[in-house]
Amino acid sequence: MTNLLVTQKTKTDEGKVLEITPESAGWKYVGFEVYKLTPGQIVEKETKDQETVVVLISGRANVATKDKSWDNIGKRMSVFEKTPAYSVYVPNDDQFKVEALTDLEIAVCKAPGKGTYEARLIAPEDVEVATRGSGSIERQIQNILPEDKPADSLFVIEVFTPAGNWSSYPPHKHDEENLPQEGYLEETYYHKINPEDGGFALQRVYTDDKSLNETIVVNDGQVVIVPKGYHPVSAPPGYELYYLNVMAGPVRTWKFTNDKDHEWLMK
Repeated sequence: MTNLLVTQKTKTDEGKVLEITPESAGWKYVGFEVYKLTPGQIVEKETKDQETVVVLISGRANVATKDKSWDNIGKRMSVFEKTPAYSVYVPNDDQFKVEALTDLEIAVCKAPGKGTYEARLIAPEDVEVATRGSGSIERQIQNILPEDKPADSLFVIEVFTPAGNWSSYPPHKHDEENLPQEGYLEETYYHKINPEDGGFALQRVYTDDKSLNETIVVNDGQVVIVPKGYHPVSAPPGYELYYLNVMAGPVRTWKFTNDKDHEWLMK
């Protein structure tokens, strides 16, 4: 099994089923966790030095930080309703408390913070929804925390790829500190597949010199980590694909380089 693929573990008492840290990923910036909670269950964490976005993948919850609270947020019961998530931005040196009101799945997205911005709710109406690509590379983008929204380090984006389509395509990379042409960003892909039983996606992660050249079979609930290289994704016919992207690096800007062998597709 490739070390770029992270699989969910047995649920802990606090509901955690998946955890990626900079140490476990072998990088510096991105942390990512998934919790699955039952009604009434509570998760409470200090953010310490980490800027954090709590994404309600599915279900409803009460969410609070040190000074703010939002009751009965969350709308979709499945990501494949294709409505934007409710999310809560929490700065470093703060805390968050999530109380599940229904069966609840949350993602906790983390990267180093500077304390620049206050905690805030990111409601569905705050999320820009756009179509990217056309034909067999068309997909729907839901920008929870894109470059033009305030944050110290994090990018958080949802993508829906129709069955039979490709995404993150033409292939691109963002693994060099070479601004303004390209910026270094680590990235995680949290995949969900509909229908999940027997469903899979394919993700390739590769570099120009092919020193990294992995093609990964991804099942529902797994994460692919992208420390470098190009990283296109394919949804097989019959299975639509959702993924949650988290990116962060030393400079918060999304500057990437297309694979020159496939850049002609942009035309």
